[in-house]
Amino acid sequence: MSIIRTIANDLTAIRERRPLVHSITNYVVMNVTANATLCIGALPIMAHADEEVEELVVVAGALVLNIGTLEPVWVDAMELAGKRANELGIPVILDPVGAGTTKLRIESSKRLLQSLDISLVRGNLGEVASLAGVASEVRGVESISASANADEIAQQFASVYGCTVAITGPVDIISDGRRTATIANGDVMLSRVVGTGCMCDVVVAAFASVQPDPLTAAVGGLTAFGIAGELAAHISGERPGTFAAEFMNALYALDEEAIMARAKVSLAEA
Repeated sequence: MSIIRTIANDLTAIRERRPLVHSITNYVVMNVTANATLCIGALPIMAHADEEVEELVVVAGALVLNIGTLEPVWVDAMELAGKRANELGIPVILDPVGAGTTKLRIESSKRLLQSLDISLVRGNLGEVASLAGVASEVRGVESISASANADEIAQQFASVYGCTVAITGPVDIISDGRRTATIANGDVMLSRVVGTGCMCDVVVAAFASVQPDPLTAAVGGLTAFGIAGELAAHISGERPGTFAAEFMNALYALDEEAIMARAKVSLAEA
């Protein structure tokens, strides 16, 4: 079965099973990520209190850890939830937002990578490069530059941490150290709206809820997300406010036919 057919099948599985995605995420994006979770067909819960995260993750299909508005107490909650998820075999997705900008963000990301069995890391080039030990520049939450190309950084990261990594950008690169996939779907308007990277996390998590292979789940989520961006931009043009609304509509309306017709995915052995 081709990976594109698998993506289409996984999208249908999400809509049929309605998995719960538990997100410990930042204040800036909670509302839009919850809506994106619903639009792809999964169910959201946004909870970060130490006292309840272990209970909630028990019923989740996937756990998202996003350090966007970082506080040390949140990292404690992420570790508690992540360890419980690991015990139950629930996939854990980490978004190291702004890693490379401050010492706290680098140390918090590495703490989670070292203490938990992370299924998938999704970040921009600068964030992933900084955690892989490659010279890079991250300004706020935006990647400015890196001293190696995305393929090399992805493979190095996967080798260092033993997990799948997805570097998102104009072309998405996903690697588990053995296989590397590229995705050419998406639209520049995705970079004109705050929170699209974080929304991408929950879409990938929804796919990870139904797809046991982390690389295939990442490819599925990123492909679905990119196609929805293309469809939304076709309607909105260069109007970010309109795009934001149309993106939710496109994500909700996305179907197997659109995946099969529009996916631009390649997969190769590393």
